[in-house]
Amino acid sequence: MPKRKNTFSSRRRRLVQRAVHAGWSWVQRTGAVTAERPGRLHFGAMGTGTRLAFPQGTVFGEPWIHLGDHCIIAEQVTLTAGLMPDLDLGPDPILRIGDGVVLGRGSHVIADTTVTIGSDCYFGPYVYVTSTNHSYDDPHEPIGKQWPRMEPVEIGPGCWIGTGAVILPGARIGRNVVVAAGAVVRGAVPDHAVVAGAPARVVRRWTPGDGWQPPLRTPAPVPIPDGVTPEQLLALADLDAESIAGLRAVEGAHEDVRAES
Repeated sequence: MPKRKNTFSSRRRRLVQRAVHAGWSWVQRTGAVTAERPGRLHFGAMGTGTRLAFPQGTVFGEPWIHLGDHCIIAEQVTLTAGLMPDLDLGPDPILRIGDGVVLGRGSHVIADTTVTIGSDCYFGPYVYVTSTNHSYDDPHEPIGKQWPRMEPVEIGPGCWIGTGAVILPGARIGRNVVVAAGAVVRGAVPDHAVVAGAPARVVRRWTPGDGWQPPLRTPAPVPIPDGVTPEQLLALADLDAESIAGLRAVEGAHEDVRAES
């Protein structure tokens, strides 16, 4: 015989699940760090609208970390200034993050010396940026006990850094650069370039004279026309395949008329 479903237990599990989810949402909201509610974290500067999601990763050296306006720092992101906590790093900031920067979940920005991230940069999850690397000059000494090498890192504004990318000491990344997922970047990267691989190399670049070389394989996205309202966009989402085909046919006819005229 089939077992009778325990309706009371099922209902109780649903209630517990809802309570857990509601409780966790409250914890996330309460544990988030903003300029108005910094908690234990007292950054050298923290702009309007910037938010560190809860739970945070390792954070220390906050007086030497400057965060711009409207940044989104996702869960478990590590931000550090200095080799270890409680060091006096001098009068100037060590880690500077510009306005509108998004750091994806689980990313690390390790600034033992100067690291600068320009405005409007977007990082995928688990990106690793460091100004320090291990040295192995002495073959008889454990690598972890040898003094590390440090070089400043600079990431220009408007960049997209893909999931799992690694930005090594001394990297100088230009403006509006795409770093592919899993790339390992060191040295200089020019403006308006796409880099990929380990070590990363330029696989595509834009210049005013030649445009994108090699040429892009897909057409550029068409922006939403000026004057389109949110209600109109929602209405488009309800269109079926037949209606979309009809709109395309009308647009094609308009294009033919324009071409003839």
